[in-house]
Amino acid sequence: MSLNFAKKNHSKITSCKKRTAESVEQPQLFDLDAIPKDRKYTLKTFKFIDLFAGIGGMRMALEDNGGKCVFSSEWDKDARKTYEANFLDTPDGDITKIYPKNIPDHDVLAAGFPCQPFSSIGQRAGFKHKTQGTLFYDVLRIINAKRPTSILLENVKGLTTHDKGNTFRVIRECLVESGYEIFFKILDATDYGVPQKRERIYVVGFDKKKFKKKPDFYWPRKVDEHVGIGKFIEKNISNHSISSHLQKSYIYKHDDGRPQIVSKKSDFPVKTLVSTYHKIQRLTGTFVSDGPTGLRLLTANECKAIMGFPKSFKIPVSRTQMYRQLGNSVALPVVRAIAREILATIASDSA
Repeated sequence: MSLNFAKKNHSKITSCKKRTAESVEQPQLFDLDAIPKDRKYTLKTFKFIDLFAGIGGMRMALEDNGGKCVFSSEWDKDARKTYEANFLDTPDGDITKIYPKNIPDHDVLAAGFPCQPFSSIGQRAGFKHKTQGTLFYDVLRIINAKRPTSILLENVKGLTTHDKGNTFRVIRECLVESGYEIFFKILDATDYGVPQKRERIYVVGFDKKKFKKKPDFYWPRKVDEHVGIGKFIEKNISNHSISSHLQKSYIYKHDDGRPQIVSKKSDFPVKTLVSTYHKIQRLTGTFVSDGPTGLRLLTANECKAIMGFPKSFKIPVSRTQMYRQLGNSVALPVVRAIAREILATIASDSA
């Protein structure tokens, strides 16, 4: 194993523990009886890069596992503002203009790339050629140039059926062709202590040349009970109200149980937080029974809880951008749990 783990310094450990404590209250994420007894979870330092970084959800999860971010990339100017406010680090811009030689060596590559259709060029041309012109192509060229020990990719559940399944098929075959052992699974954030139903596909890969044997990766076990949103609902919020007129003419125009209305008594997870939440969509939205008109939008703190972010996370942008950024981010506890298993997989082969 060529990966050289070094012990974390004391200040780094303290920082990680503090952030974890600030996060949404989580049940035990791991059923230790289901994990091999020789599994190692020693807190170590490793290097990673954060592509399509958004506001840094992947980064936070990897840092909470002891990682050091050595490079990040995000083109959206508002997301970059939020990222910089929290990490004091401005991501590079357009990934298509980034040369791999300018990226430091790293152990883990993390990316939540956009979903795009691929070319229908024949099999004879090779899978790598079929990805040209897509943003996954840029992820792939960095993987092939830098050869990280492990990769962690995240995308919407629909990636598996996008373009009649061709998109995900090409992604898998490209990664396998590049020499990576691939594991993929659709996970729901509600199963990992997050008060939100959020299904996403996660792809984990390991460079087979850096392992003595086939990588022994385990997906983290689900929690026993789902977390309800009620404990995170704030009281007496006056500036997020939905007008009485809009409620009568749109929100409650049909007696069909929609949209989802929550309060401090709600003991169930909310629907998926989407980037267009500010548009007040009655079929997919979740709203709070509170405020001057009796109904309001979710607050920033409630949205952070829904995504598993700590209250201390800074959002220096408009409310519309806040909804967009958190709706596009990752459920922090899910990625944190997966990252822990990635490190355990690497550690189990380095003995």
